[in-house]
Amino acid sequence: MNKIVVTADSTCDLSPELRERYHVDLVPLYVNFGEDSRRDGVDAKPDDIYEYYRSTGKLTTTSAASPGDYHTFFKGFTDQGYEVIHLNISSGFSITHQNAMMAAGDLKGVYPVDSYNLSTGTGLLVLAACDMVKEGMPALDIVSRLEEMRGRVRASFILDTLEYLWKGGRCSGITALGANLLKLKPCIEVRDGKMGVGKKFRGNLSNVMEQYTTTRLEGAHPELRRVFITHSGIDQAIIDRVAARVKQLHPFEEILVTRAGCVVSNHCGPNTLGVLFIEK
Repeated sequence: MNKIVVTADSTCDLSPELRERYHVDLVPLYVNFGEDSRRDGVDAKPDDIYEYYRSTGKLTTTSAASPGDYHTFFKGFTDQGYEVIHLNISSGFSITHQNAMMAAGDLKGVYPVDSYNLSTGTGLLVLAACDMVKEGMPALDIVSRLEEMRGRVRASFILDTLEYLWKGGRCSGITALGANLLKLKPCIEVRDGKMGVGKKFRGNLSNVMEQYTTTRLEGAHPELRRVFITHSGIDQAIIDRVAARVKQLHPFEEILVTRAGCVVSNHCGPNTLGVLFIEK
C-alpha cells in the first residue's frame, strides 16, 4: 500500500465530515480582524467576518500560510515516511502555492499542486486525488492526472451583493451601485486560474439560483461521481431548490453541500452560492 497523504489549504472548503471521511488535513490561511490575526476554520468562522463588518463597517483581510507553516506541516508527514500531495488555491489568487513550493523544496516526496481554482473547485481535485490514492496510483502519476484534470473543473458562484467585492477593492463603487439598482446578480466564473464575470441574472435570489443552476448544467457533460453545492450562508429552501434542479439535470452519485470558509466568504459576502463539478 502506498504511503501517500492528500492535503490542502483551508480555501478548499471541504466540510469537517468530508475531511474526516477522506482523511484530509488542512493548512489554514489567516483572517485578519484589524490587528487580530486568526486561522481560517480554526479560530475564525465566516459568521465572525459578517459580524465584524456589521459592527465596524470594515472588512477583514486574508493572508497566506507562510513557508514556515508549510515546512512544519509537511515535515510532520515526511518524518513518518509519507509522500504528500498538496493542493492549493490558484496561484492567481494568493502566494500560498508559492510558499508551499518553497517549503517543499527542502523536503523529499512533497508535491504541491496549483489547483487553478478556489473553494470546492479545489475540493473536487482533493477528493479525486484521494480516490486515486485508494486505487493504488503512485504519487507522481496522481500529480500528472490532477494537472490535466484542473482545466476541466467548472467553478462558478452567484453573488447576491457586490458590496464585499467593492469594499475589498475588487470592483468599483459604480459597478456595485449599478448592479444593486438593476437588481443584477452576477455569476463569477473561474477560468484558467483567474476570476471573471459571466452571465448576469435578474430577479429574486431563489429564482436566480435555479436559473443559474440550469445554465451551468444544461448542455454540460459532467463526471457523475460528485457535484458540490457550496454557499456562504444562505436559506436552506434555496439550497433544496438548487439540489432538486441538479438532480433533474444529471444523475450525480453524490450531491455534496458545503459551507464556504472564511476566505471565500470574506470576498463574496453572504447569500453566495455555486454549483461546482468536473467536466468529462
